[in-house]
Amino acid sequence: MKISTKGRYGLTIMMELAAKYGDGPLSLKSIAEKNNLSEHYLEQLIAPLRNAGYVKSIRGAYGGYVLSKSPGDITTGDVIRTLEGPISPVDFTEEDDPAKRNLWLRIRDNIANVLDSTTLSDMINYEQDDNNSGEGSYMFYI
Repeated sequence: MKISTKGRYGLTIMMELAAKYGDGPLSLKSIAEKNNLSEHYLEQLIAPLRNAGYVKSIRGAYGGYVLSKSPGDITTGDVIRTLEGPISPVDFTEEDDPAKRNLWLRIRDNIANVLDSTTLSDMINYEQDDNNSGEGSYMFYI
């Protein structure tokens, strides 16, 4: 499964908002400038996130966007599904070989498990421990 720029940039928006949670609204322009992204593209991505209830817009000269919920209450799975649709590595049908179908289901479920167990709070508080390169450590790339 490959996450498109919609999912990656949408997660970038959400992480920026999570990092400033409680500090007031953040403009898409500032997010775009900080991450060297197109403000116009971010405007297209914020609408589905707002419609899904994850962000609120604040009007006015010092307006922008804020998270509608705590960063600990929004998972990366919420963001990816909102922008990318259902999580599935491949399309399969009931006519597919049961062994292959089982493999695809296990892959899908494991991807969903990681996304659904990782909150925005986890993402912004992640600190790589150079001494901990074993199992249980995660590397996040945006």
